[in-house]
Amino acid sequence: MSTLLRGVVAFGAIVALAGGASAQEKNADTGNQEEIRALLTVTDEAATGKATSSLPVKWEQHHFIKSHGDRTYVPFTVSVDPAAFSAATPVGVYLRVAKRGELPPTVAPTAADEPEKKDKKKGKKDEAQTTGTKVDSRHQYAFEDVFFFDLPAPTAGQPQLVRRAFAVSPGDYDVYVAVKEKAAAGATASPKIGVVKHELTVPSMDGEFTTSSPILASRVEELPAEIPTDRQAENPYTFSTMKISPTLNGKFTKKDELNIIFWIYGAGVDPATKKPNVEVEYNFHQKTADGEKFFNKTDPQVLNAQTLPAQFDLAAGHQLPGSLALPLTSFPEGDFRLEVKINDKVSGKSLTRDATFSVAAQ
Repeated sequence: MSTLLRGVVAFGAIVALAGGASAQEKNADTGNQEEIRALLTVTDEAATGKATSSLPVKWEQHHFIKSHGDRTYVPFTVSVDPAAFSAATPVGVYLRVAKRGELPPTVAPTAADEPEKKDKKKGKKDEAQTTGTKVDSRHQYAFEDVFFFDLPAPTAGQPQLVRRAFAVSPGDYDVYVAVKEKAAAGATASPKIGVVKHELTVPSMDGEFTTSSPILASRVEELPAEIPTDRQAENPYTFSTMKISPTLNGKFTKKDELNIIFWIYGAGVDPATKKPNVEVEYNFHQKTADGEKFFNKTDPQVLNAQTLPAQFDLAAGHQLPGSLALPLTSFPEGDFRLEVKINDKVSGKSLTRDATFSVAAQ
């Protein structure tokens, strides 16, 4: 709990940094024009159902967290097939968030293309005439960014993970993540490239009593200092000095610690203390052959004037965190559902969130 509370004040500023430069803007800055062009092309093809892939990319998970204004912050994870690369590999990653069903805009060939057409052999169609279009670089998607980095060497049998984030207004979106192996000088084989498309409905977290997505984590670390702004993109699950390592599949062992983190929005403010007054219950249910049965619960977590920092102020944009860190030593092996019930004692409202996980011997 203490780690979360230390990150409360700065959290709003951190998620506000989730905006991204367009790929066209980065095209001018990075010197990776050919790499970006290939990433844009395969993404445009995916948007029109024509993409071919030599690199299996899979959407693994995402979470919704309130950002500034009406925007929602969406950190996510995609994986690259573990058989794709045997060593650390330089890659380019292109992220596009488009409105649901939005296709790449096109423009007619420009006059600058005409000399090239005249040089074509008679009877051979110009490539622009064959495709009929060019990408309009002036178009603005809801979010767009491109990254270049080294994908770490894979752990045996485990996928290589790419984690990034974006922030958008509530609505229905198509999210594209393209990953391309960077072409090596003198290489004869074609670089591997793949793209995944995922449909998302991004909820509003403005005004009403609600929560972020609960994040099940294998580890929560407190960093000695905040990460530099230019490294925020590669650390989408780091908030102020709190670094969260989310689980992909909710699988734990009896030696592990279960961590769950979320944020509570729209809680009432006690007129006497100027603080919220919220109680969070954590109830564990075990799934058995005969159905689900209650297993255990923890003491409620209380968030009020006595437990929150003196400077905590919802009006200033501070976010109210809920959290639990629980050793799993006493849990039997099997599948569980954690029921999280949040009670706002100021407004009298309640809501429930669920998270499922499993416990193995080792």
